[in-house]
Amino acid sequence: MVIPVHCYPKLALRLVLLMALAISAPFLCSGGEQATRHWTFDSEPPDSVPAGFQVGTLFDGRPAGEWKVLRTDRAKSPPQVLGQLMGKGAEHAYKVVLITGTTAEGLDLRVSFLPVSGKADMGGGVIWRASDDRHYYLTRANPLEQNLRIYRVVKGVRHMLQNFDKIIEVDRWHTLRVMTQGCRVKVLYDDELVFDLCDRTFTTGTIGLWTKSDAVTYFDDLKLDILK
Repeated sequence: MVIPVHCYPKLALRLVLLMALAISAPFLCSGGEQATRHWTFDSEPPDSVPAGFQVGTLFDGRPAGEWKVLRTDRAKSPPQVLGQLMGKGAEHAYKVVLITGTTAEGLDLRVSFLPVSGKADMGGGVIWRASDDRHYYLTRANPLEQNLRIYRVVKGVRHMLQNFDKIIEVDRWHTLRVMTQGCRVKVLYDDELVFDLCDRTFTTGTIGLWTKSDAVTYFDDLKLDILK
């Protein structure tokens, strides 16, 4: 078939559009969310809440923690971290920040955290499949208790799914990694598998970060891969 000469510009434009869609497709999911996102917090203004990060509320209506970008020589990937800096709080004061544009069912989620201080509680965790700051899955590491736990949180109340006793050193960076597909959940701590279970309470939702009570914690290198 011979293509008329006057059709060449239109054909070329179509080819360019098709190539652009092909290039962008691997980075988008069917719901419009980016398939891969990485937060190092290094380009954010110090003392700010990063764009898209929404701080929850405590049971008394106050903001759920003091979440701020912080410039520090203790950053894992210098020069900045995201810190939960409120060093006081009741036993069940859950300091929660959720991230918009991260809705997913299947995911591979990683974050590094540094336990900085805390007498009643210490350390921190990562949230996934959150519908709001009262309903989500959570895995957290606590150096004071020397354990890791995985919970489902319903109406702001934690229900423990599993416990794993582990020595957790303070003043050094650790990693938490969560992989989900369907009801299956795997959690790795410093690249060691600690949880492998099935729970069907929540099917989709956003990700977030978490501390509790008086725990001050730094977070860095948060990475999300949304799985189809």
